[in-house]
Amino acid sequence: MSLIIGDPAPEFELLNQYGETVSLADFRGKKPVVLVFYPLSFSGICTGELCEIRDNFAKFENENVELLAISVDSKFVQKQFAEHEGYKFSVLADFWPHGGVAKQYGVFIEEAGIANRATFVINKNGDLVAKFITAPGQARSLDEYDRALAAL
Repeated sequence: MSLIIGDPAPEFELLNQYGETVSLADFRGKKPVVLVFYPLSFSGICTGELCEIRDNFAKFENENVELLAISVDSKFVQKQFAEHEGYKFSVLADFWPHGGVAKQYGVFIEEAGIANRATFVINKNGDLVAKFITAPGQARSLDEYDRALAAL
């Protein structure tokens, strides 16, 4: 499934690093959401990308955007990862069914069992307004987030 700009974002419920259920529907009508899919917690490029977001988190707060980072790791791994790196945003576990949400968004790499690096920006109405995906092994640029947030 390949989502295009203007499509309704697929609904989901996942556990965050605290074991709390986070649903995309929780934010409908309240605030935009930025979904940041990444392959694996504690891996080099993924940690670097999320730490760059952490260090520039004000740009998301200024736009009143809910940032949700998602990987196939368990909630237990996500808890350790978020605590170790000092993330103040939700880190969600797309653990079971394995990669189910990444599959809904068309970014699951079946042969590797992980999600690709992909970002989806969803407006308050629940519609996709921007997206960007990098090639495996390639980090996203923080500038891409600026351009994507401008679509709100």
